Amino acid sequence: MYNKKYVFSQLLDALDRNDFNYLVRKYEGDKYVKQFTCYNQLAVLMFGQLSNRESLRDVVLATQAHASKAYHLGFGKAATKSNLSKANNNRDYRIFEEFAYHMVAEAQKRRATEIFKLKGKVYAFDSTTIDLCLNVFQWALFRKKKGGIKVHTLYDIETQIPTFFHITPARVHDTKAMDVIPYEENSFYIFDRGYNDFKRLHNIEGVGAYFVIRGKKNNDFRPIKWTRRFPPGSGILSDAVGYMDGQLTAAKYPDKIRRVVYWDDVNKRKFIFFTNALDISPMTVAELYHQRWQIELFFKWLKQHLKIKKFWGETENAVRIQIYSAITAYVMMAIVQKKMGIERSIYEMLQIVSISLTDTTPLEALFAKPNYNIVNELDGYSEPTLF
Repeated sequence: MYNKKYVFSQLLDALDRNDFNYLVRKYEGDKYVKQFTCYNQLAVLMFGQLSNRESLRDVVLATQAHASKAYHLGFGKAATKSNLSKANNNRDYRIFEEFAYHMVAEAQKRRATEIFKLKGKVYAFDSTTIDLCLNVFQWALFRKKKGGIKVHTLYDIETQIPTFFHITPARVHDTKAMDVIPYEENSFYIFDRGYNDFKRLHNIEGVGAYFVIRGKKNNDFRPIKWTRRFPPGSGILSDAVGYMDGQLTAAKYPDKIRRVVYWDDVNKRKFIFFTNALDISPMTVAELYHQRWQIELFFKWLKQHLKIKKFWGETENAVRIQIYSAITAYVMMAIVQKKMGIERSIYEMLQIVSISLTDTTPLEALFAKPNYNIVNELDGYSEPTLF
């Protein structure tokens, strides 16, 4: 029931409080805690992210400015810098990690759809690197004088929900993260050319899943069967089934593989794709790779609008808690969007929420009447052409 609730409190209603409390008991997150509980911590972190706070001090000042509303906003009470810092450093990050995955599962269930009609889910996998000050984050050694972490993400393209995260130091090569992906039979996995590891791609074949990866010019390929006719203007230059012919790749990928060559007439560029999906059309292969841009847009949202560029704690535990609470905030917005049938994009919703958290406007009125003239630009970024 609405009953003049604050916008932030209305959004928190989308969280499964019972599941979160179960995880808190599982990992004893509130043991010996009297006031600032794990749920209060999550609420404060999400408030800071959705309101675009820049630092730990900034988050605390924002909650203290609304101290009289703290209970009704969901904080319990205003946070102090020492309480929030201590909680981020010491409380088990797995509480927030597992809750983020619970929210992801709920969002997938609500937003389930089939765009490609491929009888399986479609995922894009990529990573984003977040630079850190090596003097402060010494555990995140990247280069000689630089620190950083990578957030490896599996993104469900059809539901527009990130479903799996793997956080590593930035020095870990992207291909190594392919070993921990929870592959699903009959699903499709889309990779950029930085993941050209044919031994690991063959492991995907082994579990009964499919991949589409952008190839390199030096990938040797021996065709045995061609498709010679393509619709005019389709951009398909060739479509062949054969075997990898390089000295190393032939041993790593001994089975049949398909190579599709596509010409992007807008950008005057040629793209080479390899896939083990032998029965779908070549245009579907090209369109699957085209949809990979969605994960890049998600990374921009994550960094710029959910405050992941700057961290509010120095330990690895604090960094992980902030990342998982930011993901929870994003997924919460996705659930609210679907549950209420909101026509705005999640990006627009985040912009509106950032200046409305302490309003008492009903969510239906807050997100009503979308302005289709809004240009969704992120620091000069606009939706790309086909590639």
